[in-house]
Amino acid sequence: MWNRRSALRGLATLALAIASASVAALAEPVETMTPGRLRIAVYDDFAPYSGDGSGIDVALGRELAKRLGLEPEVVEFAADEDMNDDLRNMVWKGHYLGTRPADVMLHVPVDQRLADRNEQVRIFGPYHLESLAVIRDPKRVPPVEGSAARALEVFTRERIGVETATLADDFLLQVLNGRLRDNVVHFRSVADAVKAMEAGDVVAVMATRAEIEGAARGADSRFVLTTVKMPELRIQGWPLGMAVKAESTGLADALAQAMIEIQRDGTLARIFSDHGVTLQKP
Repeated sequence: MWNRRSALRGLATLALAIASASVAALAEPVETMTPGRLRIAVYDDFAPYSGDGSGIDVALGRELAKRLGLEPEVVEFAADEDMNDDLRNMVWKGHYLGTRPADVMLHVPVDQRLADRNEQVRIFGPYHLESLAVIRDPKRVPPVEGSAARALEVFTRERIGVETATLADDFLLQVLNGRLRDNVVHFRSVADAVKAMEAGDVVAVMATRAEIEGAARGADSRFVLTTVKMPELRIQGWPLGMAVKAESTGLADALAQAMIEIQRDGTLARIFSDHGVTLQKP
């Protein structure tokens, strides 16, 4: 007689065997700058993704190295003027101040236009879909939905916080012909903006969803977080992935396979959850 519990146990055993075989296959030597080590570039001071030796991308980089049978070497670097500069500094050339490039860089938008402008690198392996979001005090701010004229009208009277020089900052300063400028309050970080909201200095904060989730971890449950979707926002979401030198095909293939396994066995979701962030599949 067919036994559901025994069948499920057998399927679980088979799945574990397949996963183990995949990981073992990935442990075959791949070419890196330093034999036996995987040099991983992440941004510094970029909670909850990276900074001070911890964060989502730091944990993910270490897990990727583990799956490839390599020792991780995580390098945190300051962002340059734009992503093209970051790819040059941390992937294919190195920084003019002497910092050598990494084997792989994380948190790279998987975007064809970006790839076309940077033929020296290979961009691949999307692992999370990032988007803009707003966290708000529902007693003072209605749902942020619909067109900008409707969704953001409240901020012609109420103050909203942003991190300086970010997509959210740029969007709020320009939308509605600049009508919100006087009520956009700038902070050094998303965490500082969220603290100001808790103190009542601003009624809402706009930033990437992951940054807000990380900063608002443990905050008062009265605040409401929603993804921003409106016609005036040209970028509704962007997948985050990895980049290696264009010629590093073997390494790219091994990293891509390792990422698939990390996603499939739930490790990626756990890493995000451990940092208070909800994984969004690309």
